[in-house]
Formats: sequence, structure tokens, C-alpha cells
Amino acid sequence: MRQLILDLLPENPPSLDNFVPGGNAEAVAALAAWAAPESRETSLLLYGESGSGKTHLLRAGADVYHDAAAAPDLEAAASGDAPARVAVDNVEALSGAGQIALFNLFNRLRAAGGRLLTAAGQPPQRLPLREDLRTRLGSGLVYRLLPLADEEKQAALAAQAAARALPLPAGALDYLLARATRDMRHLMAILVALDRYSLEHKRPITLPLLREVLQHAPPHSLR
Repeated sequence: MRQLILDLLPENPPSLDNFVPGGNAEAVAALAAWAAPESRETSLLLYGESGSGKTHLLRAGADVYHDAAAAPDLEAAASGDAPARVAVDNVEALSGAGQIALFNLFNRLRAAGGRLLTAAGQPPQRLPLREDLRTRLGSGLVYRLLPLADEEKQAALAAQAAARALPLPAGALDYLLARATRDMRHLMAILVALDRYSLEHKRPITLPLLREVLQHAPPHSLR
């Protein structure tokens, strides 16, 4: 059953198109403009609390993604030719060596006309980083991301359900938000899996069916 749900989950890589902006429309527009070939800005930093969409936008906006929380020394970005657009998430988790690596990466990208997209929980001036690195990250574009309110998540999910002619029972979205990972990309993928599962098994969409799908859909199952 678990493998069946995994097979039904859609291929849904992060993109600007499948990001629900909520109150972050200005930041998303700035990211799109920054990524355009004619942009001359080297650096863009996004900051905000967990669940505000930082990782989604970093994966959508860069050629290569690094997570400092998983690799604080940033070994993979420390040498060699850098791609045109590099993303580094959770920069506050960088070790001393990682901070030096990011400082050098910034300089290499700027010299080569590349771009550096970073994310953190706080604005640059509050980050526990070397002063020269804080200055570099604060010298470019900086935008705060706001998490979606539950009402905004419900509205986006209801719109997707309506677009798929998916008849959700009363209370389904409340149930989904209360029990699933609250990342919007994952929530929307669950709706698609629910639709496919219902059609494949010729079962109406009910709360028990939604519960069945959720029980067998791991929170990090998106591909």
C-alpha cells in the first residue's frame, strides 16, 4: 500500500509556478527578476521562519542546491567551477570552514557573473557569521518571507481541488492540515494522489479514504 501511494504521488519539483506566494508576491517577483539573464545582482538572500517557503524557492531558483544544516563545511562548493546559480540554505548553520567556503564562493560567482541565492532564519545583520560574510550577504537583495496562514493554505488547496473537479467532503481540508506536513507542495501532491487513488480504486473521496492515503504517504515522499 505504501509503495502504491508513492507511485501515485506526482512528480512535483519546486518551481516558481507551483509556489503559493500568499503575502510573498514581491519576493517571488524579485527572485524571478534576479534569475533573469539581464540581472546584474550577484546575491539574493531570503529569510523567514520555518515553513515560509525558503527551501522551495532556493531549489526553484538555482542550478545547484546546498544545505548548510546537512553539510556545514560546504565541502561541495569549496572548489571547482561554480554553476551559474548556486543556492545555500540555512547559512546560519555554517561552520567556520563553511563560512570561508561561502565567502570564497560569493567572490568567485561575482567575478564570473554568477548568482548566489541564500536563505536563513534571520536577516543578514543578525546572523552568527563572520563580519565580512555578513557584509557580503547584506550587500545584495534581501527579502523576508512570511508563512501562509491556514486560511490561505485552505483557499489554495480548495482551488486546486476545484480545478481537478475533486469533490472533497466537509472537513477534509481541516483534516489534511491537521495531520499532514504543512509544506504546500506536499499538501497539493497529497490531493493529486488522493484523486488518482480514488479513480484507480473506484472509491468515492471520503475522510476514511483521505486517512488511508495519509497513513501511507511519507512526509518527505515528493520526488
